Amino acid sequence: MIFEDFHIHSSFSDGKNTAEEIVLSAIDRGMKKIGISDHSYTEFDKSYCIKTPCACEYIAEIGRLKEKYRNKIEIFCGVERDFYSDCPTDGFDYSIGSVHYIKQGGEYIPVDESAEILKRASEKYFNEDIYSLIEAYFETVSQVIEKTDADIIGHFDLISKFNENNALFCEDGERYLTLAKRAADRLLKYSKPFEINTGAVSRGYRSEAYPCAALIDYIVKNGGKLVLSSDSHSRESVMFEFDKYYSLYKNYIINFSPD
Repeated sequence: MIFEDFHIHSSFSDGKNTAEEIVLSAIDRGMKKIGISDHSYTEFDKSYCIKTPCACEYIAEIGRLKEKYRNKIEIFCGVERDFYSDCPTDGFDYSIGSVHYIKQGGEYIPVDESAEILKRASEKYFNEDIYSLIEAYFETVSQVIEKTDADIIGHFDLISKFNENNALFCEDGERYLTLAKRAADRLLKYSKPFEINTGAVSRGYRSEAYPCAALIDYIVKNGGKLVLSSDSHSRESVMFEFDKYYSLYKNYIINFSPD
């Protein structure tokens, strides 16, 4: 079992708990390492992210906690850098590269806010063809390491957040999987680990983690590695269902070590 988690959001962005509350909970759980990875600043949407481009206050606070609890747990200062964030990652121990939006007609369309937003975007920009929207999403995802130079590939198929029971599209169908695998192929060459991300499960949107089982199988069969991530927004969901996914994929899951 792995007792570490590097995708956790605090109240510096859209998390419920302070960074110190999260650290204390991790110590109580017997965790060895923890990474706080709040959302990088995005000028076009300030509702969910660190509020300033430099993130100085955030970096300073994680630094304070590193020193305060250095004899109890190893703490890392990370950032989840969105594809459309222009903020540098200097000063962070590691970064997660994620795509939360597709850009179309000058509009930033969030892919993880609601099914209704995706339906409207499909109608407005893609002639009501949800797969064309998905193609635009995975084309963006395929460039996320190139754009962010991140250490971890975040929630690879976030576009499926509201697709439980194939509500929007056929997740195990050839058209969808072809688009996803094409993006995976482009990312695999960077040798960066893909998350098994349990965040949507802990928040009740999905019954399975990202990526779906078919895509995890494809990634590992093509030489990819995995890292467990809770994408937690509260201290209660840190390491959520790690035991389940570790037992399924332990031969491919790495212990992540920020450089």
